[in-house]
Amino acid sequence: MFDSNYLFKAQNTAIVVLGDDLTVHRLNPAAEDLLDVSERRARSKPVARVVGEHPELVEVLDKALRFGQTYTLREMPLRVPLGGEPILVDCTVTPLIEVGDELGLMLELWRVDSLVKLARDSWLSERQSATRSMIRGLAHEIKNPLGGLRGAAQLLDRELPPGELREFTRIITHEADRLTKLVDRMTAPYLLVRREQLNLHEVLQHVFKLVQAEVQGRITIYRDYDPSLPDIVAERDGLTQVFLNIVRNAAQAIGDKGRITLRTRIGRRQSVGGVLYRQVLRAEVHDDGPGVPAELQEKMFYPLVTGRADGTGLGLSLAQEIVSRHKGRIECRSEPGDTTFTVILPLEPYDE
Repeated sequence: MFDSNYLFKAQNTAIVVLGDDLTVHRLNPAAEDLLDVSERRARSKPVARVVGEHPELVEVLDKALRFGQTYTLREMPLRVPLGGEPILVDCTVTPLIEVGDELGLMLELWRVDSLVKLARDSWLSERQSATRSMIRGLAHEIKNPLGGLRGAAQLLDRELPPGELREFTRIITHEADRLTKLVDRMTAPYLLVRREQLNLHEVLQHVFKLVQAEVQGRITIYRDYDPSLPDIVAERDGLTQVFLNIVRNAAQAIGDKGRITLRTRIGRRQSVGGVLYRQVLRAEVHDDGPGVPAELQEKMFYPLVTGRADGTGLGLSLAQEIVSRHKGRIECRSEPGDTTFTVILPLEPYDE
């Protein structure tokens, strides 16, 4: 038998049902997550107490009741209760009518930033596919002549008498080796790697110790771990490289003095790559450095893009590629004194 209650709860769209007195009658689970309030606590409260004060919304609700028409507000800023972060939503208000009697209103809420992320995920997937092809071709074209260049320098070194000229051949050999290692780093994500069951805190602890030894006390590294984090099946070396790249970048950005925080949490009902997951792992690397320049924020995950004179522009590109292999994504929010890179790793998808 058709179960309308199940359909209501299964909707990914946040739905709020109001009575004709504009009090809350029902919330579906998506609305509970979006508004950070349970249906039990929200029931019978004025809508403004649940979705926040907003004059445009009040006006639209009144019109929908009076004229029995559907209205939509685009990119409407809301603030969830208890001083939560402001969010942008598209809101559609639909009158509920049965046999000529008005029963109330239905609010459908879509987070605009979530829609933007879905589009960005799709765009990133296409971009990464093109990047992989470019890197493979570039690696092949560079590595072959590098081998010949190194071999010729070694042969020349044997023929030359001791002196300054042999120093030049050694410089050639050294630079050829350096470029070969650079190419290997570019192609490393495409090698077959072993996955194993691990706890993300093991990886973060290893990175913590490595970077702590490198910064030698000039930077304070805090750890804020969620002890309930479940194990995942993942590439230990790959994830180590991801967080090592991000934390090292943070340390280099901070300079002589600052603070880095490693934080882990469980996220619920999140969409990654167009798939809705019940749970995801969220690992944040926060620093109080100068921030990522605005002109780099949209392209910092591209290969060979860097804001440092001595950077290769491969660290974040490789990190994004490794996280993508785990069906996850990396997000960045940055402004002077407040930069956070968030690695999101899916755990449990909803059943199809």
